[in-house]
Amino acid sequence: MSSPRDRGKSSMESSGSEPPVTPSRYESQKRRDWNTFGQYLRNQRPPLPMSHCNCNHVLDFLRYLDQFGKTKVHVPGCMFYGQPEPPAPCTCPLRQAWGSLDALIGRLRAAYEENGGSPETNPFASGAIRVYLREVRECQAKARGIPFKKKKKKPTTTEMGGGREDSSSSSASPFGFS
Repeated sequence: MSSPRDRGKSSMESSGSEPPVTPSRYESQKRRDWNTFGQYLRNQRPPLPMSHCNCNHVLDFLRYLDQFGKTKVHVPGCMFYGQPEPPAPCTCPLRQAWGSLDALIGRLRAAYEENGGSPETNPFASGAIRVYLREVRECQAKARGIPFKKKKKKPTTTEMGGGREDSSSSSASPFGFS
């Protein structure tokens, strides 16, 4: 039986003369994320085997992680809603940042297949997950007042002040939705 450090070596290489290979930061994080998700499934009542996991369980996991978030996401009723750098504290909730969730899903998607899961049944690759992540991104961008690039269907530039997008010269939402 080979040790973890011997994996990937051919039988011709000597295992005693080389230092152990340390996994990359990405690989370490992917393993940690996979173990955390597995623990989350085992803690469900009743425990849920990975083979029965679907995108709804993944969505529940992402919502569960929000309680450990460090990103302030202003709610629409907050006086700082839409301000990237509010001047004072408020009681709005802390959430997981969109970028963190997006990276997490990418790592879990890869780990699922590396651990024997089929790409066709990968719950992390579901369209529902992509929709959820898009909604989180849009909600967080709107709450912070940060526009994200969204293609507009307006063919003329005169409606937008001569082709220059300047949120201070227009009363329209800088986020592309009404």
